Amino acid sequence: MIVLRAAEMGMCFGVRDALALLDRVSEPSEVTIHGELVHNPLVLRQLARRGFRSEPEVGRALPDTPAVLVTAHGVSDRERARIAAAGKRLIDTTCPLVRKAHDAARELAAEGRRLVVLGKPGHVEVEGLVGDHPGAVVVESAADVRGFGASRLGVMCQTTLPEQRAADLLARVVAANPAADVRFVDTICAPTKARQRALAELLDRVELLVVVGGRNSNNTRKLAATAAARGVPAMHVEGADDLDFEVLRGHAVVGLTAGTSTLPATVDAVEAAIRAFAAAEKVS
Repeated sequence: MIVLRAAEMGMCFGVRDALALLDRVSEPSEVTIHGELVHNPLVLRQLARRGFRSEPEVGRALPDTPAVLVTAHGVSDRERARIAAAGKRLIDTTCPLVRKAHDAARELAAEGRRLVVLGKPGHVEVEGLVGDHPGAVVVESAADVRGFGASRLGVMCQTTLPEQRAADLLARVVAANPAADVRFVDTICAPTKARQRALAELLDRVELLVVVGGRNSNNTRKLAATAAARGVPAMHVEGADDLDFEVLRGHAVVGLTAGTSTLPATVDAVEAAIRAFAAAEKVS
């Protein structure tokens, strides 16, 4: 059995930098993480053991800790103001590429355009993007596309949206609003594009794909869905213990990729387990 890694995969710099900042926090018990820092249960357990508190739902009553940490997904300016008004110290780990998406949203709104965000409703990043723009709409699928009743539309993307999905949805928005002046700003981040393109290349070379990442990680699930859409079976695991060796059995070439919140050590452990299984199969 040959194991091939995607050329680009795993933890993105935004998540890595956020975790590095947390490593420098001297009093974790005084900090509540506002939202889910990463969609990775292992990392979340490690943070809890260090003493960090967590409020997974942004927008609820603010915690009683003196400091509140905004995750790499970002929040709206309205939410930042609410945190500041409560006298909390704000620790900001918003990814720079998410900040650029917020800049794009403000620019489109300043032009008098109704904001249309291509992405997943309820996702913390998307909630942050639309939170300062009354009348903004979120489009996840073709079923969400309609005439939006505005002469000027500003269309942008959740930073982790697949490129082809964005192109398809944009075309549908334009078609459904033929009289509107539509301006599109591509806010899909470069690491996401690199990972999607690396996955497309990998899928041409493998019989089965193993995707490593949290069960509730949207971008990890999309990696598995992309493989399935290409006719390549995918196994989504959070770690080596989740591997189904009966499914692995009999495949000559197995691909390996990971979501943007997955620790390198977790990917290494999964690969090692696959290779150990392959070696044992060869001997038997």
